[in-house]
Amino acid sequence: MSLPLQITFALAPHIAKGLAKGIYVLCGSVIRDTATNNVLGFLRGTTSTPASSPNNVLNLIISGANLLTSGANIAVSAKGFSNVNQRLDKGFDDVNQQLDNIENQIQAIGKPMQISSQLLQITTAASILNLGVSVMGFAVISQRLNEIENQLKQVAELLNKINHKIDLSFYANFHAGIELAINAFTMTRIENRRSSALQAISRFLEAEHIYKDYTINELSQKSPIIDKYILTLSLAYIAEARCHLELEEHETALRRFQEGAKFIRLLLNKYIELMLTSNPAAYLHPQFKDQINLHKLTQIYQWIDPNFDENRVFEMQRENMFKLSQSHDEWLSSLPSAIVDRSEIEWSIFGRNPTPFTGRFEKEAYKRLPQVFEVMQSMIETNRRFEAYQTEVQAISQLGISFHDWLKLTPSTEIKPDGAELMYIITSKPLDLQLPN
Repeated sequence: MSLPLQITFALAPHIAKGLAKGIYVLCGSVIRDTATNNVLGFLRGTTSTPASSPNNVLNLIISGANLLTSGANIAVSAKGFSNVNQRLDKGFDDVNQQLDNIENQIQAIGKPMQISSQLLQITTAASILNLGVSVMGFAVISQRLNEIENQLKQVAELLNKINHKIDLSFYANFHAGIELAINAFTMTRIENRRSSALQAISRFLEAEHIYKDYTINELSQKSPIIDKYILTLSLAYIAEARCHLELEEHETALRRFQEGAKFIRLLLNKYIELMLTSNPAAYLHPQFKDQINLHKLTQIYQWIDPNFDENRVFEMQRENMFKLSQSHDEWLSSLPSAIVDRSEIEWSIFGRNPTPFTGRFEKEAYKRLPQVFEVMQSMIETNRRFEAYQTEVQAISQLGISFHDWLKLTPSTEIKPDGAELMYIITSKPLDLQLPN
């Protein structure tokens, strides 16, 4: 069957030109026309094996940085803090190497058109999700779930010391659902496959309900683990939708993605609002000039409302900058536990836990803001990829391709370049699809 698609390892020249000029934009894995919103194609990772995802490795350090660094300071010994630092140092060394590899790959793809890596938004923010729903198989979902669970385990005991309990018991039920799904789709008899798949779906539906409640509770407490529960909830929806896709139930998969996207975006909006703090101008503090700028802050606001531009964001922050200098202590005292908690700062030799108005609290708060900003970027990129999955499912249905045939798409004549991590699926005609709001 001849498909109206071009599958290639090289970015098509007209797409490259459009991205360079801002005529086209990449949102998650979807390439779309900014004027018409029509979909022109998709990016897909070239492998589905969990260990091969550099983006995932980066996400573990960046998205977990606030958890590991802030959690590690909760009444721990000097030796314990040293051990955490060693783990972080090793993690960042690995991340830097992975970043170099991705950066080199994207630059090589874009050389003919001088495409910068920022246009593809691959290295600007990490994501726990792969590019393309087809490479988010059950093995990958299980790997990602393990990583989140392990991060929570690392800080569970520390958080207990400030009376913040974490219930990890339901992760076992989620893992059981994944095992059911893996077994289901290796069965040869259709009736057995469907029966086992429905059992797995039941587990994933239960996980969705549990982690909705968990996330809402953590948001109410403004805790440092909100992002982990949002990510877990995202994986639950993906696992369920993947089952429906394996059964070729495209409409059901799309509906579940759409329902999940609405709820997750609502939660993430609340999370981003919390992490921007009562005065977002703090992220434009002069000490962050080499890490955070107005353009990056504008990108956060544009995710909230696409109508924002740099001028509007600047005008919003102009008065905030003045307020920050005039009521700095008030801003410090309003910081949520998701960023810094007073009990995390080690007691002084005089035995008093520092208040937000002491220098040590202020220093710790400012030290964490760049990490917090990276977490926001990571979560937004993860959300974009999640929402791109529903667009991909729409495309599969509109093109009349089975999900299993979509999985098999690969360049018919090109030889995969060494180290290639990306593949491009370009439609012969733009697709008019309903994009997420």
